[in-house]
Amino acid sequence: MAMVVRDCCPECGSTDYKKNGHTHSGKQNYRCNACGREFVMNPEPVIISTEKRELIKKLLLERIPLRGICRTVGVSMKWLLEFIADTYNDLPDHLNVRLVENGKDVIIQTLESEVDELWSFVGSKDNKQWVWIAMDVSTRQIIAFHVGDRSQESAKKLWQKIPKIYRDQATFYTDQNAAYEGVIPAKQHRAVTKQSGKVNHIERFNCTLRQRISRLVRKALSFSKKLINHIGAIKYFICHYNLAKA
Repeated sequence: MAMVVRDCCPECGSTDYKKNGHTHSGKQNYRCNACGREFVMNPEPVIISTEKRELIKKLLLERIPLRGICRTVGVSMKWLLEFIADTYNDLPDHLNVRLVENGKDVIIQTLESEVDELWSFVGSKDNKQWVWIAMDVSTRQIIAFHVGDRSQESAKKLWQKIPKIYRDQATFYTDQNAAYEGVIPAKQHRAVTKQSGKVNHIERFNCTLRQRISRLVRKALSFSKKLINHIGAIKYFICHYNLAKA
């Protein structure tokens, strides 16, 4: 890609501009007097190598803030956000689940505060987002998840995302949240307590999510600003988690 050489403002085309300090890389920066756009005369295209892209994908699986990735790898925040959006858009809806061939027990758990649930928020703490997760007991794979409120409507959306073979054949263990009543067929539903030991694995996975996804840490500055990125980060980790389990 050829270097671009400018002699006017790239925004409005005005030649009325002035020097305006230097960029972080030491280049002379200019500011247009007509529209206020800041620019450099000879911007060089930035090419991010395949190796660096793969490294960034691995770093996104760790509890590292995005600005920390920018500093470590040497990319701009604008580029990183675009790269993350493309990465999340390419994730498969099947979550890389290796489906069983016959009926097996499945644990399903809504994360509620009284049972140390995976509470999170987007933008501000007033905008609470609850993560609903379904896990296969035998394989420990996450077969479905949904991010929403604590209502029965969210329980229905999670149920719709669970693969058909589980909806038809599996036994589901949940906490005693009334939202599941009328959603999971009664003959397949087992409402249990924490002391029963039937929801231990899903609760451990919730701890794993908090330890690995910085957006889910209760006291941090890495919280999501947009719901689509919040869901994407959780989906990205689950897809990788299922591949490792498979």
